[in-house]
Amino acid sequence: MTEREDRTCGVRAHIGSFTSAGGRGITTAAVDARTGALAVLGVTGGIADPSYLALGRGGRRLHAVSETERGAVRAFAVDGRGLPRPEAPAVPVGAAGPTHLAVAGEWLLTANYTSGSVSVLPADGTADGTATGPTAVLRHEGAGPDPERQAGPHAHQVVPDPSGRRFLSVDLGTDSIRVCTLDPATGAAALHAETALRPGSGPRHLAFHPGGGLLYVLHELEPLLTVCRWDADRGHVEPVREVPVAPPAAPGAVRAYPSAIVAAPDGRFLWAAVRGTDTIAVFALGAGPDAGPDAGPERPRYVGGVSCGGHWPRDLALDPAGHRLYAANERSGDVTWFDVDPDSGLPRRAGSLAVPAATCVVLG
Repeated sequence: MTEREDRTCGVRAHIGSFTSAGGRGITTAAVDARTGALAVLGVTGGIADPSYLALGRGGRRLHAVSETERGAVRAFAVDGRGLPRPEAPAVPVGAAGPTHLAVAGEWLLTANYTSGSVSVLPADGTADGTATGPTAVLRHEGAGPDPERQAGPHAHQVVPDPSGRRFLSVDLGTDSIRVCTLDPATGAAALHAETALRPGSGPRHLAFHPGGGLLYVLHELEPLLTVCRWDADRGHVEPVREVPVAPPAAPGAVRAYPSAIVAAPDGRFLWAAVRGTDTIAVFALGAGPDAGPDAGPERPRYVGGVSCGGHWPRDLALDPAGHRLYAANERSGDVTWFDVDPDSGLPRRAGSLAVPAATCVVLG
């Protein structure tokens, strides 16, 4: 085995794309253990617009949404080289426009943007072909003040909570977060509670602090970050603070559309992708030379912003150690990787890989 083969035989990057915009499907790349560089291993088709991906079964299975009017999910077995191979036909989610998915134990959760709902499906069923549809579809209700983007509900993300007892869905159209219960045996789901956020802000994605007691909500229609306390026992979200994602924009400046958010595994930093300005915003979550006496995870401190390395950063991914950050730049058609400064959290561009209409990156 050569030195390069030894350095790329472990971690893989699976990259989703919009095939309707020229994407090739799912691109799989080897990740160089020393530099973080990506090298394409192969491309997997067989599904339209696989805009979001999730790994399950210890990394041995990859799940993909089909973000189409007839929304679906499809499972892929990950072979010995780390390449996904289709296992069975796609399974309908019972809704339109699934834009995000997550694995929760034996179940798949999808956030269906167009229909404004969340679906639950058996994870194994999407692989063996026995499932014909979801075990539950929870339809959101409501609207927001933006007549173009918030005429109805638009579920944009669904995330299991760290305790594994519940899951949360983020709705851009209703300016809210819904907390739901999930029966691990049957896949039955029900709404437990709903928390309203700033009207017209358009919450898009959230990330939990690794300590489990806080979550950070990133808004698309206003460049804001909302800090919330999370009570896993009660299933309760409590907003406590709003933080701008960037310094105030000058009149006539390009509008910012935040998209994705990730937290460092050690809880020291938070990164947010911002479309429009094509930047990555960096927040410190603890002590630092410019931190005040009340600094901490509940008070994110804006450190600065750097170029995303392309145009329209739709997704971010962080390596498990928190040393490298990857940005999927949809409109420039690339995935750019960065070395993260361990003291400031600021990313430094290290390279990029051409991936047409790139929409997400999953490492595993």
